[in-house]
Amino acid sequence: MLFRSQHVVLTCGGLCSLGGIAAVLDLKQIRYPVRYTTFFLALGGLCLSVLILWASGQGWLFFLLCLALSAVGVHDMLQTHHAILRNYPILGHMRFLLEFIRPEIRQYFIEGESEATPFSRAQRSLVYARAKGQSDKRPFGTQLDVDQPGYEWLTHSLAPTTLESHAFRVRVGNTACSQPYDISLFNISAMSFGALSANAIMALNQGAKMGGFAHDTGEGSISRYHRIHGGDLIWEIGSGYFGCRDDQGHFDPERFVAQAREPQVRMIEIKLSQGAKPGHGGVLPAAKVTPEIAEARGVPLGADCVSPAAHSSFSTPIELLEFMQSLRELSLNKPVGFKFCVGHPWEWFGMVKAMQETRILPDFIVVDGAEGGTGAAPLEFSDHIGMPLKEGLRLVHNTLVGVGLREHVKLGASGKIITSFDIARALALGADWCNSARGFMFALGCIQAQTCHTGNCPTGVTTQDPQRQMALVVPNKAMRVKNFHQQTLEALQELLQAAGLSSPDQLQDHHVFQRISKTETQTLAQMYPALAPGALLKESIAKCPEPFKTYWPKASADRFALK
Repeated sequence: MLFRSQHVVLTCGGLCSLGGIAAVLDLKQIRYPVRYTTFFLALGGLCLSVLILWASGQGWLFFLLCLALSAVGVHDMLQTHHAILRNYPILGHMRFLLEFIRPEIRQYFIEGESEATPFSRAQRSLVYARAKGQSDKRPFGTQLDVDQPGYEWLTHSLAPTTLESHAFRVRVGNTACSQPYDISLFNISAMSFGALSANAIMALNQGAKMGGFAHDTGEGSISRYHRIHGGDLIWEIGSGYFGCRDDQGHFDPERFVAQAREPQVRMIEIKLSQGAKPGHGGVLPAAKVTPEIAEARGVPLGADCVSPAAHSSFSTPIELLEFMQSLRELSLNKPVGFKFCVGHPWEWFGMVKAMQETRILPDFIVVDGAEGGTGAAPLEFSDHIGMPLKEGLRLVHNTLVGVGLREHVKLGASGKIITSFDIARALALGADWCNSARGFMFALGCIQAQTCHTGNCPTGVTTQDPQRQMALVVPNKAMRVKNFHQQTLEALQELLQAAGLSSPDQLQDHHVFQRISKTETQTLAQMYPALAPGALLKESIAKCPEPFKTYWPKASADRFALK
């Protein structure tokens, strides 16, 4: 029953006391459920509107409004999915409305300039300014708390240098490669057509063409939109073998050759895992597989597009390298490598031991940090699976140094790389070049609405809706992509000059400091100790730091599991 009688005897003194006031309030709640007020007002308004209509024939809008609200209230009280609507008919919808607009309210009115969730307003504003060709200068000093643990800085020199250009490049391709590629120090990381719109792909590729840097296709293969402007491509091949698969979803050499030998494809990258969701496959539901996506990926219309968690072409480290060598030969010796987010360290050690045994070396390895995030993933995977970039990059670099292979294998790094300092830090930890995904999404106009997986991207970047993606004007955004790349490398040039260095490869781990506590700082060299060249070739493995000491002896080239 909505109303229940209750006899409460209160003395005058009790009414003046807190206990008496509480009793009165309690009595009112029992006798009259305030939470139904909005519903009762709607019903009352409905009755009043009926009388007005009967008496004057006017007030139809008022009648329809009250009728609609009353119908909503009745529905709310009868439905069984939301308890808050049963207890607060009509009014309860305010809660869902506020929850819906909460991200925007937080982003525009509450979030601090340096509060990264996942990217701060300051980071996004920097990309927007550079992409638009506007000034990226800021007055009145840093907004960061330099006494806060985690604060980082690059040491400068009293003898600055002068660099002639910011067009930094690294040659990728060892002795087994006859078509090496001089890659820019800053490139577009893997994002597939299907995840990104056609207009976004065209703008990224045209910007890469204009700026002379590389565009990673993502595992969704090479679409018709990648080919329009002719920008350099890194073809990423994942476990679904999209663009080079047979009808059963296995690798097809003939289909691979047809695309890999195209001049626009400069490097080939085997995707083992990605930072957003390492060890997790993916499914694009049949309803979202458009004819264009089916064409690019080589999958049938009307069927789910599945990316398995593991590859079917290999199951051991040695088989991985043999598969990689086959891709190198099929592509007429273009640079071939792999990308992964570091997981079990012994699996990575097993890959290195396979390199030692077979003498098959990748031309490059891209280390993807767990902070990477263009792929939608379960929360547990986003937050707690995979090794962050700094630790993963340092482990890969140290291992290659320890077996004497570092000079033969180039290292790329990706994972929340936005600014020139992010690039400098990665180079100091051992990277040869860097990739950025979300940074270039911001250059396209992304506002971090975080609706990428819904298809309702407000800026047309991550949607297949033809009307929504029309908002993204390709020539305009292509110029912004080029500008962002150029101005970021110009800023890196200025950092190098301030540090007294003459080239990016001179950046070392002792050039970057990080605050550990209010009274303690350390260099990256202290935080992430370097392994001595050839240390893993010696018998004194017990003297090496962890995880080498424990897991290097247990790793095997014949299996990914421990011995």
